[in-house]
Amino acid sequence: MENISELFGANVFNDAIMQERLPKKVYHKLKEVIEEGKELDLETADVIAHEMKEWAIEKGATHYTHWFQPLTGVTAEKHDSFISSPLPSGKALMSFSGKELIKGEPDASSFPSGGLRATFEARGYTAWDCTSPAFVREDEAGATLCIPTAFCSYTGEALDQKTPLLRSMQALNEQALRLLRLFGNTTSKRVTPSVGAEQEYFLIDREKYLKRKDLIFTGRTLFGAMPPKGQEMDDHYFGTIRARIGAYMQDVNRELWKMGVPAKTQHNEVAPAQHELALIYSEANVAVDHNHMVMMVLKRVATRHNLRCLLHEKPFAGVNGSGKHDNWSLLSDDGINLLDPGKKPHENMLFLLVLTCILKAVDLHADLLRASAADVGNDHRLGADEAPPAILSVFLGEQLEDVLNQFINTGEATHSIERERLETGVKTIPDFMKDATDRNRTSPFAFTGNKFEFRMVGSKDSIAQPNIVLNTIVAEAFADACDVLEKAEDFDSALNALIKKQAAEHQRIIFNGNGYSEEWVKEAERRGLPNIRSMVEAIFAYTREENVEVFERFKVFTKTELISRSEILFETYAKAVNIEAKAMIDIAGKQIIPAVIKATTCLAKSINEVKAAGGTDVSVQAELLDETSDLLSDTKMALSKLIDLDEKAGSMEPGEAQAFFYHDEVMPAMEELRSPVDRLEMIVDKDLWPMPSYGDLIFEV
Repeated sequence: MENISELFGANVFNDAIMQERLPKKVYHKLKEVIEEGKELDLETADVIAHEMKEWAIEKGATHYTHWFQPLTGVTAEKHDSFISSPLPSGKALMSFSGKELIKGEPDASSFPSGGLRATFEARGYTAWDCTSPAFVREDEAGATLCIPTAFCSYTGEALDQKTPLLRSMQALNEQALRLLRLFGNTTSKRVTPSVGAEQEYFLIDREKYLKRKDLIFTGRTLFGAMPPKGQEMDDHYFGTIRARIGAYMQDVNRELWKMGVPAKTQHNEVAPAQHELALIYSEANVAVDHNHMVMMVLKRVATRHNLRCLLHEKPFAGVNGSGKHDNWSLLSDDGINLLDPGKKPHENMLFLLVLTCILKAVDLHADLLRASAADVGNDHRLGADEAPPAILSVFLGEQLEDVLNQFINTGEATHSIERERLETGVKTIPDFMKDATDRNRTSPFAFTGNKFEFRMVGSKDSIAQPNIVLNTIVAEAFADACDVLEKAEDFDSALNALIKKQAAEHQRIIFNGNGYSEEWVKEAERRGLPNIRSMVEAIFAYTREENVEVFERFKVFTKTELISRSEILFETYAKAVNIEAKAMIDIAGKQIIPAVIKATTCLAKSINEVKAAGGTDVSVQAELLDETSDLLSDTKMALSKLIDLDEKAGSMEPGEAQAFFYHDEVMPAMEELRSPVDRLEMIVDKDLWPMPSYGDLIFEV
């Protein structure tokens, strides 16, 4: 492997490449567009496009694509070659214009739009996001120049995740700069949310995967009995990485580094066959692009190693599922982290104002944050002893909670809890200073030193929506604070009063205890915190009046766009559960029931043969036959019920009522079918069972 410093960013049209290849005037114009939001003229775009094309061709690229993020949960792309038109000599002319760089035109009617686009209205546009660098992707199709873009309809509505994300970043920047100016900062020109995503995933053998229809169709096992051993020994977590997995991780890193994705940390996760990859922080829109690239590379490289990467939030019942922690902070262009408390947090008034504004934002819009992590697969994970509960709360730790309590009680803070030295009791191990507070893995929104970690996001989801929500609700809190402080005659007194007011009014959202406990569920209810347990319940947050108002106030979403997204989410839920139900019906009817009938037939024949040969005691065989036959009967009854309910659900009009029917009726029927099948797996001869077991899947990698 090449030197990492030489490998990293080798396939990225980054700032260093632009400085090297673009004329100085063009380079500076582009930097103004990126940093100051100025418009890009076509003449400048033509020069950039030409140099980008020449650079990409040198990398072996034959095609380019506008790479965008429609509301399907995955990325989309249409490839065009650089061939323009054949020359009289018979050779091809290679070209790429500024117009082609700036604008693309994919079919907008075939992507989810929630009614924004009719089937006959096909025109949509992709627009270059020049703040996220273009890159060359190398895969089995060759080398392709990928240009990150936004995607909108002919009438201007956002049909993607990128457009509202950029709008939210713009809104947050404006309000954060207002805040900084109040504190005398005249140098910062831009404040951006800085994001680092942690990606969890499972790896299983590809040949075994291909024998599981449920994994192929849905990404999770719809049937499966637990093996004798799960994760209870905690021996997989941070354990030695196996050779096959290590080779896979090395290839993943190499591909990501070449495309400028800062893959940093890799390790085995808690469940057998589960792993994690974490990235260094980037600006929010770049971080979203990077996470999509990570998911894409994880899947593609797995195939090359005869593995299969599972990104579903709960691919196996009984062991931990996979999440995606979204680490979020605020950085100015001149290096100020607005979430850095410093050594004496009680004296850092800017930090305390920012902190209480965030508490206010999360408290007022907890339902929106919960909705931003709503996903069909995440319903199986949130609230289990592996993920945060569905109740939004904020962990601050002892030090910051103490500072805020001082403000609440006296209107000011005079001290901060000091960090202590950690003494191991071993002379050869040097002592060092502990952090001011512990970490809390059960908190959905935890302060972790100089950032917040939003732990609810599902493993296969884009991190765009959580960051859109975070940026917007914090922008609102900043704006409200600025409205108060800009009118104040005595700034310091008004600032103290505002910090006290916000800390007191939103203290209920702070919780440093065990989020897994039943006591917390009761306490949260007493505090009036919402406990939104499912995706279908969470969707309503997007169309609640107060939430529509905040999105429209900062021009992140229109009401029409929010309604359309709600409709898409209801339809997505119904479609996903429908596919799972149909997969269960198919597997149970075509594989499991025939296999069990064969097993009972063989067992009955064996009993008869023993009796015919004069055998005396066949009670064990008879008991086993009765048990198997009873479970087979239960399976057939549950299957018939599921078929009826799924047909009824399918006949309903798409929308809210259908989604709730799938949640309230079809999902429980699926569990009723799974129960006898999983018990049958434990007693039917393994050679007769039609699919690999959990033990085969998660321990034999």
